[in-house]
Amino acid sequence: MSTDRDFIDYVAEQIGLGSRLSHRKMFGEYALYVDGKVVAFACDNSLFVKPSAAATGLAPPLPQRPPYPGAKDYPVADELLDDSEALRRLILQTAELMPLPKPRKVAARRTPRSAKP
Repeated sequence: MSTDRDFIDYVAEQIGLGSRLSHRKMFGEYALYVDGKVVAFACDNSLFVKPSAAATGLAPPLPQRPPYPGAKDYPVADELLDDSEALRRLILQTAELMPLPKPRKVAARRTPRSAKP
């Protein structure tokens, strides 16, 4: 099952970071970003926060399970969806701990050979 767009809209509204929070659809699921850093995944209409000291310190009782087959366990923050302040704090502190994304390499453009008359 893939994540509904309505779920993503609800999560974004609950987090309340406006344009600082973005998301990208991937394989029917979503990655959530704060200031360009991946902080969470939405899979099967559940919110999986990146494992970090923020999750351990702010929300240690959250259940953990893999967001997709073959993944390691992630904290599942569904129970925080009704507590906007706690969810926002967790997402912002997670973002602080995540590394900046690696710059993408730009592929060298091949120039076409001039056609000889």
